[in-house]
Amino acid sequence: MPKFIADIEIHSKYARAVSPQMVIENIALWGVKKGIKVLGTGDFTHPLWLKDLKEKLEPAEPGLFKLKGRYRPKNNHSFDATATRFLLSGEVSCIYPKKNKVRRVHHLIYAPSFEVVDKVNTQLGWIGNLKSDGRPIIGFDSKELLGILLSASSECVLIPAHVFTPWFGLFGSKSGFDSLEECFDDLSKEIFAIETGLSADPAMCWRIPFLDNKAIISGSDSHSLHRLGRETTIFGTELSYSAIMKSLKKRDESFAGTIEFFPEEGKYHYDGHAACGVSFSPTETKKQKGICPKCGKPVTVGVMARVEELATADRPGGFKPDWAKPYYSFVPFDEVVAEALGVGVASKAVWKEYNEAIKNFGSEFGILIDVSESDLRVGLPSAIAEGVIRMRQGKVHIEPGYDGQYGKIKIFEDDERDELNAQKSLF
Repeated sequence: MPKFIADIEIHSKYARAVSPQMVIENIALWGVKKGIKVLGTGDFTHPLWLKDLKEKLEPAEPGLFKLKGRYRPKNNHSFDATATRFLLSGEVSCIYPKKNKVRRVHHLIYAPSFEVVDKVNTQLGWIGNLKSDGRPIIGFDSKELLGILLSASSECVLIPAHVFTPWFGLFGSKSGFDSLEECFDDLSKEIFAIETGLSADPAMCWRIPFLDNKAIISGSDSHSLHRLGRETTIFGTELSYSAIMKSLKKRDESFAGTIEFFPEEGKYHYDGHAACGVSFSPTETKKQKGICPKCGKPVTVGVMARVEELATADRPGGFKPDWAKPYYSFVPFDEVVAEALGVGVASKAVWKEYNEAIKNFGSEFGILIDVSESDLRVGLPSAIAEGVIRMRQGKVHIEPGYDGQYGKIKIFEDDERDELNAQKSLF
């Protein structure tokens, strides 16, 4: 069965710090430009966003939805936004005391129909203010959230989000747990998947035995259109809500793997203290006893160190279990273009080259994954083609992110970039 790419962790314009351009019409259009077949709607708990979804989406395959034709964005005739499929999704921030500690945990939630969404929202609305944020803060136990979902429908799903990030990850260093059972008690058996977040990848999860029977997925957590698909999950199943969830439960050949950030590029890969510009590997943090040498305050312990704490001695770095699914580490295409041109991602020059490449090759993931090296060299400027090829080969240098600061990617030395761009000028 043909594979398709899914990004089922996104946000709408109603979530905090999210672009006003994140409306369903634009999201559907960018799904096609990116090469993503299935997108989460994000934020179905927000009443205004839910109203938009009900008005502008119509049923497609079972449990999936598509944009109604009359809402198709104008002036983008080469991209059929109605080809994108949507899965009803949201994210909830649970903040509550448990076992003598305040817990702050983000959870992705999924439902098979608008009728079920209405049931979920009714119960959540009794507890928290759903209008306040697209990702509402609910002051109750994660187990209670899961119970509400399952009472609304046995087909509802909860997947803990960006599980290792310090502040809001299920296993995060600041307020997380040391196991699924510690968080969900007797309902932990209902959790069949976890989401890695930008600062971790599947190989890091493989070192933790209690995750052996869980699907490891990735999503973009996108707050803007061009960030859609920066991490995704690959499926080889039929298009339907139940087939996607069954694939994650069974983890058979229909669950084909993930597309990842290089985890070092994520904001919490290393430990550190952003205010002082201090970044530490886990080993360096231990040497400093967890204290910033500049200000004397504790550093934020990042994802890599947290994985080290949860991993077992018989699973060192590089351990790979028999059941491991493949994954691919990529740099988003706009970042490759920016690096090749030696300018910032927001530059007009970057988006001119980006849009021309998408027009010529069809989609971003087509360029990143499928197009041959020879066709890349013919169809793209020299430095951009070389950047994509090096990225595929993992030939990148990354200064790891820490304490909320993204890592810095470097594909070229300055003289290499100048030489490649000079070839373009010459020809």
